[in-house]
Amino acid sequence: MSLPLITSDLLRGEGITHAFFTREGGVSQGVYAGLNGGRGSRDNPEHVEQNLARMSGALGVQPDLFLLPYLVHSPDCLIVDAPFGENRPRCDALVTKTRGLALGVTGADCGILLFADHAAGVIGAAHAGWKGAFTGVLESTLQKMEEAGASRPSIHVVLGPTIAQASYEVGLEFRTRFLEADPHNAWFFLPSSQDAHFMFDLPAYIGVRLKAAGIVHFENLALDTYAEEARFFSYRRSVHRGEEDYGRLVAAIALR
Repeated sequence: MSLPLITSDLLRGEGITHAFFTREGGVSQGVYAGLNGGRGSRDNPEHVEQNLARMSGALGVQPDLFLLPYLVHSPDCLIVDAPFGENRPRCDALVTKTRGLALGVTGADCGILLFADHAAGVIGAAHAGWKGAFTGVLESTLQKMEEAGASRPSIHVVLGPTIAQASYEVGLEFRTRFLEADPHNAWFFLPSSQDAHFMFDLPAYIGVRLKAAGIVHFENLALDTYAEEARFFSYRRSVHRGEEDYGRLVAAIALR
């Protein structure tokens, strides 16, 4: 079946396919209803694999060539040139220049980003929650892309569905951590209606980190995972509802 795909002109190019998948078009049920790509979720594993097979078909690659790391909210990125099978590496970003491979990351509020240097034939995918973005996963991905032959001024980056500032309330300790690292980070916080709480702008923080790292081709799709329940999974929404688990969205890019 045909899946609803969110794409960006920044990433379109000969020999490259990509998609920010929604939760629509899958076989999972219950809180995972739809296209859950989370191997780390407590969903029926067969349903997850069926969902991922549909995604790999949409990307035009074989399921065993669709690579998803074991995410650990780290700054770590790995260059890959072959499938890693059952032993998924513990990292939060992947880079390749090997034709035939698709790279993906999952998310459910955290930033999910796709990277491409079309001229060099180098692609990447990164998972950037606040911790990964704060500790350098974006910069690590750019560095690994350069090691694989990319040129930083030529790298195009797109941020997919991510929790928006209006939906992301944090406490004082969270804000203090960012301000201690750089007082200018106060720009990413607005007061909330609750005392000593703030609304954090993760997409803007990601965009500023990328700009500071030398990226000139960047797009934020400005899609709020928390607010659009019919299209996206959201960890924070599941917590607010007391649900036992949540589905994961997938962003993926492939070198055909």
